[in-house]
Amino acid sequence: MQKKDFNGGWLFGRVGKDELRPVRIPHDAMLAEKRTAQSPGGINTGWFEGYDYRYVKQFTAPEAWRGRTVMLEFEGVYHNAQVFLNGHKIGGRPYGYSGFFVTLDEHLNYGGDNTLEVIAHNADQPNSRWYSGAGIYRPVQLYLSAGKSYLPPESIRVRTLGLDPVRLEITVRTVGEGNIQVELLDGDKVLHSGRAHSDGNARLLLTATELQPWSPEHPRLYTCRVRFEGDEDRVTFGARTIEWSARKGFAINDRRVILRGACIHHDNGPLGAACWPDAVERKVRLLQECGYNAIRSAHNPCSKTLLEVCDRLGMLVMDEYVDCWYIHKTKNDYVQYFADWWQRDLADMTAKDFNHPCVVLYSTGNEVSETAQERGIQLTGQMTRYLHDCDPTRPVTCGVNIFFNLLSSLGFGVYSDEKAEKEAEKPVGSQFFNDMAGLCGAGFMKWGATLHGCDVKTRGAFANMDIAGYNYGINRYRHDLQKYPDRLILGSETFCSDAYRFWQMAQHEPRLIGDFVWAGMDYLGEVGVGSWEYHDYAPGFDHGPGWLTAGSGRIDLTGYRLAEGDYTRVAFGLEKGPVLAVRPVNHPGEKHSPSAWKMTDAIRSWSWSGCEGNPAIVEVYTTAARVELTLNGRKVGEKRRGKDCRVIFRTRYEDGTLTAIARDANGNEVGRTALRTAGPETELRAEPEQKQTAPGRLCYIPLRYTDGAGTTKPMERGRIRVNVEGGKLLALGHACPYNADGFLGSETDTYWGRALAIVLAEGDVTMTAEDGTRRAVCKIACKEVGTC
Repeated sequence: MQKKDFNGGWLFGRVGKDELRPVRIPHDAMLAEKRTAQSPGGINTGWFEGYDYRYVKQFTAPEAWRGRTVMLEFEGVYHNAQVFLNGHKIGGRPYGYSGFFVTLDEHLNYGGDNTLEVIAHNADQPNSRWYSGAGIYRPVQLYLSAGKSYLPPESIRVRTLGLDPVRLEITVRTVGEGNIQVELLDGDKVLHSGRAHSDGNARLLLTATELQPWSPEHPRLYTCRVRFEGDEDRVTFGARTIEWSARKGFAINDRRVILRGACIHHDNGPLGAACWPDAVERKVRLLQECGYNAIRSAHNPCSKTLLEVCDRLGMLVMDEYVDCWYIHKTKNDYVQYFADWWQRDLADMTAKDFNHPCVVLYSTGNEVSETAQERGIQLTGQMTRYLHDCDPTRPVTCGVNIFFNLLSSLGFGVYSDEKAEKEAEKPVGSQFFNDMAGLCGAGFMKWGATLHGCDVKTRGAFANMDIAGYNYGINRYRHDLQKYPDRLILGSETFCSDAYRFWQMAQHEPRLIGDFVWAGMDYLGEVGVGSWEYHDYAPGFDHGPGWLTAGSGRIDLTGYRLAEGDYTRVAFGLEKGPVLAVRPVNHPGEKHSPSAWKMTDAIRSWSWSGCEGNPAIVEVYTTAARVELTLNGRKVGEKRRGKDCRVIFRTRYEDGTLTAIARDANGNEVGRTALRTAGPETELRAEPEQKQTAPGRLCYIPLRYTDGAGTTKPMERGRIRVNVEGGKLLALGHACPYNADGFLGSETDTYWGRALAIVLAEGDVTMTAEDGTRRAVCKIACKEVGTC
């Protein structure tokens, strides 16, 4: 079918209000709402109020469309979407993360005007444990067939049967009977072709000797073009195989791969839930630079945009289905729809994912305590088998919070409608467990997972999946690998501080297939769960209105890699180090907001002028045997590296140069690095991440306070006002989890000397940033063909 962009020309407003205003899809309706103490979503959604929204689009259906099938694809509408054409309901979907199709033919006014209306509900708060966004937040596409016989969307599947040589199975589903022609393309070059007859379904086997395998290191992609009765469709694919076994562990193309993973939510930080391709690509690229080779789509099916990006960049994906099955975690969550929709949801998820080589795992859920019950154990097996029916090429897991399973079976943190009505603010489910971990710490959480009762309450469910998903269960790994010799274990959710320990274990145990840290990049909602903040940036630690993000990322909300990200690179053996980082010297001994998900708040800076004599905690990340630390040429100390790749020193701050020297076991220097104090002068810099762009592309422009040489000054702070010419300012803000301003204004605070502007280019972009004393101007050339 012919595919057309259908994202322009929409009007938008709240249901029950007459005023509609122009908006372009993808659009997050929730991001512009007020954040108040009355918001039922509370800390989960960042205190945003929730409403129901109405999207309206007028369009003409030419007479030439008559007799042809016309369909719309909504890739994501949050949530409980209803679609109307000329007053007739033509479809919808309760799950806000499942894409769906609607057929327009029956109610189209050919040769005249048509009115399309979409209702997106979000007034039924609380309905999510994180910031969901609202409205038509993913793209809309129109599909038009060539005639009565056609290739419906998602009807072509390419499966790799072998690699030496590449052997492919291509299945095609058609509407109508006729002959099909299949071609494999490398760009415009036809590599292989074949023909078959379809009576509604067709199958071809092709040996494609010229194709090269897809892998994370070499993400080679090809096109499969299918022609049928005047209709044409094409899909992108990569040739690769997956195996999972106790002997090999997890293998791609017959080579063992250890998943160095990061959990991410679907939002794009300051842009909210709106699925901007440039924002998605930037996020994936930053995660790769941080050392991750895999993403967990927590806790919902990811967008097609993310899959397209991961295919191109070589990032592996575990696509996850849902956060709850039949036990509520919030009053109005997906439980009310789950029983009727789970099979269709999973079928649609696999249809979306099948041709994407980046997708290597499916997850049926996250921290579903149902897995501790006999009913839930049976459901685990049902869902695993159903996914294998839909897609036999990929293994299935489920992220089980091991300690939570035991606690929930004892009645702790279990939701009931009665509790929700009487104690609306009382945490249940995963939030209950998260709050407890924040108070008791990560060690308590991991210790709890070692209790015998945790084994009893998880082994049934683990036996009903291909790979056992352990949330925060690293202390069980060795014991369970010995007790269950056929079990494959995935750290489906883990702490940053366990990265080195995991990596050392995984080198020697193939059944330990990977690790997914919570979280790779900070996200909206679940406010404060991963933050260490001080009172100068957060007036209170109650996580009330004003708090906006989780603070739980190795990369902050603006895309800046934190010291925890540097630690991760060293832990995974991607960087020898040494890498230097320093905890804020201007807060010696001060209390900060508690979190089990923060390993350190250190940053790469020795610019703490005015703090002379203050205690300074210095962290060095290295795999070397010993580390020596010097300050202005004087030896501060020397330490042997222990069981981790993090070595901690304590000293007193003074301006100058701080140097870490890594040495081998014989005392030979194997590397060194230094941090230097910034100079006394202060500049405001606006430094675009790209020098040229194209119309409709996003431009990311970090703002920094620096000295004349460009060294960031974390203690400089100001209110920065931004003006844009030649584009639209989409978002402006900083990375602090406490953010009373939000991201939709033209003025922002800074956080440790930094902020970020995101501009939608319309022409040559000029952005001016001012704080009343300093001024910075940046220019980005805009061309019709370019990259952002």
